[in-house]
Amino acid sequence: MTHTFQRPIVLASASPRRSELLTYMGVPFRVVVSDVDEGMEGPPQALVVTLAQRKAQAVAARCPGDLVLAADTVVACGDAVLGKPRDEEDAARMLALLAGRWHDVYTGLCAIDAAIGRQETALDRTRVRFLPLTARDIAGYVATGEPMGKAGAYAIQGRAGMYVQAIEGSPSNVMGLPMAAARQLLQKFHPAF
Repeated sequence: MTHTFQRPIVLASASPRRSELLTYMGVPFRVVVSDVDEGMEGPPQALVVTLAQRKAQAVAARCPGDLVLAADTVVACGDAVLGKPRDEEDAARMLALLAGRWHDVYTGLCAIDAAIGRQETALDRTRVRFLPLTARDIAGYVATGEPMGKAGAYAIQGRAGMYVQAIEGSPSNVMGLPMAAARQLLQKFHPAF
């Protein structure tokens, strides 16, 4: 189902997965990458919302008149907040931490109506449990290259799906865009979403 809107939606993300999920929602959009520095620390719930706001604000400044949607996702395991791995060694470290344990995936969302400056945010949380992983499992997965560029060093929709023992919450949140939360957020700006 494709919607008709008076203004275009701008997705402030270079993530192919977010684009794919927004396409599944039937929302017409174009991509404008924010290029915001993602280097921040703090509680994961606040971190993802703040980063989503920064991304949306940066793109809204370049797209007056548009409705901008931005998202940021991190994985939290105990006290560790896991963003995208720096390299293969960092990816292996993250996966070893997640092996056999529950962890939380947080995605912060921010939508800004650049025409009037109205801003709304949302937060989604999903719990995921990995099976125990051997050093060989981890090395083999890292060697595929799939963990790179992914929060927590895994893609649930890819090969890492075979390591997921249980999930509580939105599967699309783990992919980087919680579709139900994104729809509810966009409905605050236009009821046709």
